[in-house]
Amino acid sequence: MSIRYRMVKKKESSKLGQQDWIDLGLKVLAEKGVESVRVEPMAQLLNVTKGSFYWHFKNREELLEAILQDWVSRETDSIIEQVEVAGGDASTKLLYLFELAIQDDGQVEHAIRSWAANDSKVALLLEQVDQRRLSYTKTLFLELGFTPFEAMVRARMVYYALIGEFTVGTRTNPSERLAEVRLQHLILTRRD
Repeated sequence: MSIRYRMVKKKESSKLGQQDWIDLGLKVLAEKGVESVRVEPMAQLLNVTKGSFYWHFKNREELLEAILQDWVSRETDSIIEQVEVAGGDASTKLLYLFELAIQDDGQVEHAIRSWAANDSKVALLLEQVDQRRLSYTKTLFLELGFTPFEAMVRARMVYYALIGEFTVGTRTNPSERLAEVRLQHLILTRRD
C-alpha cells in the first residue's frame, strides 16, 4: 500500500498544523520505518519549508515523541474508551474490542514494534502499552467469571494472535476476518 500525501499549496501552508506533521509522520513510519521520518523530505511532501516544521516542533525527536503519543492515544486509549462508552456486559465489550482491533491494518503497530527493537525508550513505551491492553482485556475476562490465570491466558491468546497477524502481515478479507474474530470470541468466552 503506498502512501498518498496531501500536497499543500503555499497559500494554505499557514493552515498546516502540528497534527498534519504527526499524521504524515505516522504514514511515513508505517510505510518506510522510523529512519524515514525526516524533516526535509516531509516538508517537501507537504510543499512547505522546513520553517513550518520548526514552528510546531523543536526538533525531530519532539516529532517522534508526538507520533508515539498520538499512536497510544488512538490505538489504546481511544479504543478502550470506545468500548466503555458502548457499554454492555463483559462479553459484549470483548466482542466490540475484538471487532475494533481488527479494523486497523497493523502497519503502524508493526513499524513501532520494529522501531522498539532498536530503541529502549520506545521499547519501554511499547511494554507499557502491551501491559495496559492486556490488563484491560484480562479485566473483561475476569468479569465473565474466569480465574485470574484463565483470564490472563485468554487475554494473551487474543492479543498475541492479533500482534502476530500485524507482524506477519497476512490479513484475510474483512468479512472473513470478522467471522474469525467472532469465532475467537465465542471460543474464548465459553465456559465448559
